[in-house]
Amino acid sequence: MEDDGYFEDEEFSPIRSLLGLLTFSTILPIRVYTSIEYMTKLTWCWPFLHIFIGLLAAACGYVSLNFLHLNTFFTAVIVYAFLMIITGYNHLDGVMDMADGVMVHGEPERKIMVMKDPSVGAGGVATLFLVASLTIAGLYNILDYNFISGIIICEMVAKTSLITTALLSKPLTPGIGSYFMLETTPSNYLISTIFVCIISFLLGGVVGVCGALGAMFSGIIIALIARRNFVLANGDVLGMSNEVGRLMALLFMAVALYFF
Repeated sequence: MEDDGYFEDEEFSPIRSLLGLLTFSTILPIRVYTSIEYMTKLTWCWPFLHIFIGLLAAACGYVSLNFLHLNTFFTAVIVYAFLMIITGYNHLDGVMDMADGVMVHGEPERKIMVMKDPSVGAGGVATLFLVASLTIAGLYNILDYNFISGIIICEMVAKTSLITTALLSKPLTPGIGSYFMLETTPSNYLISTIFVCIISFLLGGVVGVCGALGAMFSGIIIALIARRNFVLANGDVLGMSNEVGRLMALLFMAVALYFF
């Protein structure tokens, strides 16, 4: 996805850019590539692309529960594994790298250096374990209520969490993450979140909207943590926001399911 001569004469195409974004964030054999500048112009559409991924994951959960007759916990693990595999473990390194940077003591420059270090520390491994375990527990909880559509919602709004963080962060350049942040504006973010909330309501009523709110809350928190520790943000911060956003959406929906 580097900006090189291959894309010099390319004209902007919304369809090509959307497919390029899906190619970037999944292992689906689409193989449509475009320049990073054009691809990120439609960052605000990212949640809607992942409705399709959520549908596939929900189908996986439905088959596991109703045809294979697996128990709820086993199904939750399978759904989480499916989501990680189909997205190419795209954001897990971000979880570990940001956690390492936050855990180390020192000035923002030192924290950024640790975050960008290719090696992984104990803080990163432990944080990934916690995020993965809690996400599986969240999936288990909503599946216990037979709320299959919650799988679609949590995958969609994970990207809402990401673009919330992108909107509220100052980019660390150079880096791919900076393109996503620069292209996320208040106007296109507002349009995106309004449609995300509408879709969440259609899929899950008040519970679905609670999931969207949980993801937005997560995006704000991750942006504040990044600003306090690094001042600037990069792709690792966005990756952390995506994974924690999915988790927080599941948490908010699990609580809402009890009351509604």
